[in-house]
Order: sequence, then C-alpha cells, then structure tokens
Amino acid sequence: MVIGGAGRIDDGQRRARLGRRLLLAPDGWAPGVEEVADAVVGLHATDAATVYLSACARLREPSAAEVERALYEDVSLVKLLSMRRTIFAVTEGFAPYVSAAAARQIAVKERATLLKHLAEYAEGWDEERLADTEREVLAALAVRGEATTAELGADVPALREAMVMSAGKPYEARQSVGSRLLRLLASDGHVRRSRPRGSWLSSSYPWAPVAQWPEVPVREAKAEVVRRWLAAYGPGTVEDVKWWTGWPLRDVRAALADLGAVEVALDGAAAGLVLPGDEGPVAEPEPWAALLPSLDPAVMGWRGRDWYLRPEDVPALFDRAGNAGPTVWWCGRVVGGWAQRADGEVVWRLFRDVGAEAEAEAAVGAQARRLAGWLGEVRVTPRFRTPLERELVA
Repeated sequence: MVIGGAGRIDDGQRRARLGRRLLLAPDGWAPGVEEVADAVVGLHATDAATVYLSACARLREPSAAEVERALYEDVSLVKLLSMRRTIFAVTEGFAPYVSAAAARQIAVKERATLLKHLAEYAEGWDEERLADTEREVLAALAVRGEATTAELGADVPALREAMVMSAGKPYEARQSVGSRLLRLLASDGHVRRSRPRGSWLSSSYPWAPVAQWPEVPVREAKAEVVRRWLAAYGPGTVEDVKWWTGWPLRDVRAALADLGAVEVALDGAAAGLVLPGDEGPVAEPEPWAALLPSLDPAVMGWRGRDWYLRPEDVPALFDRAGNAGPTVWWCGRVVGGWAQRADGEVVWRLFRDVGAEAEAEAAVGAQARRLAGWLGEVRVTPRFRTPLERELVA
C-alpha cells in the first residue's frame, strides 16, 4: 500500500508542523480566509461560529467581515456536508473534489433515508414525486435568487408537509419535508447556504442556487482529499485518515497507494504516513499561543491525539459525543480551555505546567485580548458545550 521509509518524525517535530502548517504560529498567519481554509483542508462549519473563530485565529487582520466576504459576497468558500457527515467550508477550487469524494456519496444515503421516512411517516410520496418537488424548488430558487425554506414553501406547497414520527405517542415528533429536502439538495451540490438572516451567529439562513461543479472521478477526488490532508496534517496514521474522512478502510488504502505515501516512524508504536519528499524536519516556529474554538480543525484533525492532548484533560474539553470545546494552545499542545462570559470577557484556565509559565501566560493573554477585540459586542456560546466552558462562564 505504501512505500517503505526509514525516516523518523518525533512528537516535537509533529508539533512544529502543526504550528506552521495549520497557520497557528503568528509568522504564518494568512492574509485571507481562502488561504486559511486551504491550509486546514476545510473549516469545520457544523457550528456557524466555528468558521469565523477558526479563520480569525489564523488571519493577520481578523474580522467577521473578511469571512462573510468569502462565504456570501465572493462565494469563494462553500459549505458541504462531507467528511464524517460533518459540514465543512472549503474553497471553491477544492469543492468539486470534496463533492465527488464525500458529499455525493452522503447525498445518496440521505436520499434513500428520506424516501424511507417519507414512505413511513408521510402520505403520497414516492421517488417520482420527490424528484418533481426538487425540480420545482430549483425553479423557484432560480426566480427568487435566494429564499428560506419557509419562503420556498409558498412557491412549493409540498415543502410544508410534515413527517410525523411516533404518531400519537408522548415522544411524537414532526419534521417538515422542506428541511430535509433542502439539506439533500445541498448535499447534492445544487444549493448553498446564503447570508444568515440576522448576525453571523444565526442559524436562520436562505438558500441560493449553485452552478454545477466540474465532474471529478471519485478515485481521483479521494486521492486529492487525502493528499491535502497529508500535506497539512502529516504524519498521520491510517486510522487518523480513516477517522478524519469517515471512509471505509479500502478507500483510504487505495488513496494512500495512489499517492505513494511514505511510512515514517513516530514516537510510540504506530507508524505514520507522509507525502513523498516530506520526511525531513521543519524549522521550529517561535513560541506561540492560540485560543481555538469548538471543533477547530487543529484539535479535530487526528484520531490519535496523545502527542498534543493529555488523555486526562479530555473529559473537561470534550462533550460526551466527542465534540471538542474551546481550547488553549501553547507551542503545539492543548494546555487549557477558554470561554466568553456574558459581559464579553474572554477567560481561560491552564491545566498544566507550560514550562516558561510567565511567557505562556502573557502570550495567552495577548491572544485573549486579540479575540475579544475583533468580537466586539458579539457574544459566542458554542453549539456543543463542554464541562470546562460551562464552568468558566458560570
């Protein structure tokens, strides 16, 4: 599957790579959000705030307006339900690969699930009616330019119909056909989320049509996704790649073989993989601190995290579903967590001795002030709340 290699990349070198390649050391901060998204191979977007916070932690001049420009004005970033069925914001140039490698396959499963639920929980629906409704929605969007699901329901009444789960029982639940159908169209690459109605933290947004991307062969697309991941996150294990992509092991191995990935020794028992020619050392960046948000790509980039995150700190920083909360970093390690209180103050707690403690405290404080400065009057509460974040805001 991979080319044998004799190199070794220890944990110190992995942390140096993390600081440089994920644009966390200040000398690597980017001029624009597109450079950030490509560097981290997509910004996590399940929580609307994460895109802004992750990008601004890596921008020379952080501002919500810069992220909004890319998402809603230039549309140089698009959100796709893709790797691990997580929403990622990726650059327009990378989107066709992500769509072919992950999003389209998810859309196939989403369609099958929706048809099953429509048959069980709604009346008069089959594959033909679903396809007809999709065409009506796209035609209505072409006329409107953009519209919320509720607004589209005025043009396409079928969207207002409901699926009633567990009818008549105390836990009966109703879900609109429109909410599921628009999500399916987004997975299929036909529509995108447009500027929210309200602040950039809002989850109420209209939909807009998307020009169809060029077709990319699935195997080529998967290799490109893994190539970018190795360039940013390598070395990583086969299990890291499998976890991050959410693909079957056979697809991961095929992509690694197509790339000629090189095996290197890591601290501990596991073998790591890098791109050919990437076995050598990288220069250690100057000491750096970062305050990264819930679900940031740096903390969610690998399945095996012991080289940058102590296992004993996980219960405070992750929720029970495995979602990371806000983290404090020092020179490539997670050393604590942070939160924003109701009055806007950014507060943090360090878990561990960070060596040059005074230097680290000063650097973390500077990043907290930087964060509070560009947030201004905005107050951020993570969608996935963790024990330490709740404790810090109490």
